[in-house]
Amino acid sequence: PVCPAESTRGKSVQKKLLRAALLIQRWYRATMARIEMRRRYCLNIFQSIEYADEQAQLQVDSKGPSDLEMTESNFSLAEFERRIDVPDSYYGPRLKFPLTVADANALLDAFKKEELLHARYVLQLLHETRRVLKEMPNITYLSTSYSKEITVCGDLHGKLDDLLMIFYKNGLPSEKNPYVFNGDFVDRGDNSMEILIILFAFLLIYPNDLHLNRGNHEDYIMNDLPKIGSDFKKFILQVHGKVILYLLEDVFSWLPLATVVDSKVLILHGGISDTTDLDFLNLFERSKVREHVHVGLLLSSLKNLAVGPHEEDSSRDPTQKEWQQTLDILWSDPRNQRGCIPNKLRGGGCYFGPDITAKLFERYNLKMLIRSHECKQDGYEIGHGGKVITIFSASNYYEDGSNRGAYIKLNPDLIPRFIQYQVTFHSAHSPPRINTVEGAALKALREKIYANKTELMEAFMSKDLTGKLSVSDWAEAMESVLQLELPWRTLRAQLARLSADGRIEYTSCFYDLEIEKPQVQPSLVETLCKYRKDLEMIFNFIDKDQSGLISLEEFHHTWRLFCAHMGVETDDEAIIKLANTIDYNKDGYIDFSEFLGAFHVVHRLDKGK
Repeated sequence: PVCPAESTRGKSVQKKLLRAALLIQRWYRATMARIEMRRRYCLNIFQSIEYADEQAQLQVDSKGPSDLEMTESNFSLAEFERRIDVPDSYYGPRLKFPLTVADANALLDAFKKEELLHARYVLQLLHETRRVLKEMPNITYLSTSYSKEITVCGDLHGKLDDLLMIFYKNGLPSEKNPYVFNGDFVDRGDNSMEILIILFAFLLIYPNDLHLNRGNHEDYIMNDLPKIGSDFKKFILQVHGKVILYLLEDVFSWLPLATVVDSKVLILHGGISDTTDLDFLNLFERSKVREHVHVGLLLSSLKNLAVGPHEEDSSRDPTQKEWQQTLDILWSDPRNQRGCIPNKLRGGGCYFGPDITAKLFERYNLKMLIRSHECKQDGYEIGHGGKVITIFSASNYYEDGSNRGAYIKLNPDLIPRFIQYQVTFHSAHSPPRINTVEGAALKALREKIYANKTELMEAFMSKDLTGKLSVSDWAEAMESVLQLELPWRTLRAQLARLSADGRIEYTSCFYDLEIEKPQVQPSLVETLCKYRKDLEMIFNFIDKDQSGLISLEEFHHTWRLFCAHMGVETDDEAIIKLANTIDYNKDGYIDFSEFLGAFHVVHRLDKGK
């Protein structure tokens, strides 16, 4: 028999253990909730800055590869083959057309080893890809009855490791394993060209089983081709840049706009508007609409139009409906609220609500819309009552650990199955920590704050001259200048200090920020930080040989174009002097990336790391 005293002690111990377990559970849940909140606002920061940069990029004058004066009449593949031989010393893949699965596997193996594809083969591949794409309709119609399952992938953004992960987990494209890649294959990552080559190769081998939708980054204004990979840039673009850029521009313009599965699932890159007309989208010649899309983007961004993108006036320009419809499907985003309003944050497309989705579904008897275009923390997101799915396949998009990637498997029942993954170079015992992601997000935000220091101080001082503001006034001033739609109250503790009376010392936003080159005039530094993207894009148009090096004369030309385009007034002598100081070896050339890299805002506490 158990002693009553021991039984009482046993029950007491059990109660203590239960209380301890409950405390640990509460602590764990609270900790995980805080981590989740930090993850969400980090993603919010990254996205807001990305969209603001996109909007700024759209404001750059649309002078790109179309100015290369390269036409079918003065360029041919035969002429290129006569000019270029593949040397015996070349150790990369040697392609023979028509391509086979063995060729595709050779490309995969080569890119895993960071080997290069010779420029001659790149040009041949682009020519063949354009030929195949020209035969395809604007909207591709597929059926699950042949393969039983179709795989849908979202944005890859130059991240080759994610594409290789998808192929490892899901298998290579084939007649029994069809794929739809939903745009934005390029930009951001380091391996855009490799991804294009792999996808185009499989397209040529399986034209009925690998399908490519156009994304908003398959465009010469949006993509940063001189950054498609340093090795490719040196090996291909430096010598044959004009030819490559011309062909890529043309290939992009022939990419199909959308895919429909079993007449029920619409797959397109961005979204829809309240005037999206699938019948009309399938009629016009998509390659001809590119210039009008660029004009539409620039108008939407520069004028910040008050009318929605869906408010068309085709009587003014018969091609306006074509570019407007294309603009909407490439750039739009869903929202929870009803209606359709301009997407001012991106500078193009619209925000469409569940009622807009329901209207389109009713008209075309659809069941589901699969789109991409937005980074999601889990790699996917379901909205509009399960009718709209966002799929994003580039893991670690903003920073290592910032998000998972995912793809969708669609069976004949059209029930989506999500497969998630995250490419990581960490061991299982040392995964990326939220502190790393948060630090990167806050660093990007601080750069934005520093670049707008003058405007922010004016906004602060318009509300109060004592150096202090209420939290609400400070948040209002931050949003009015930066227009990032961020939760400023939540971020306050990371960005500014509170005084003893509970108000914000607004100059503290800049206390711990400084530039790495303090000898440069502060006003010039702020200008360079603020317009870094614009300078880089203008330079990319001027750098004719795509070498990444710029002569002092070219630099002066870049600066004059920049000042004229942006309406910026600066001290020319100061910028010329600065350029001369960065020409370290005095050969008359500077590394433009190095020049821009000299103007990174740093946190004083980070300098010792």
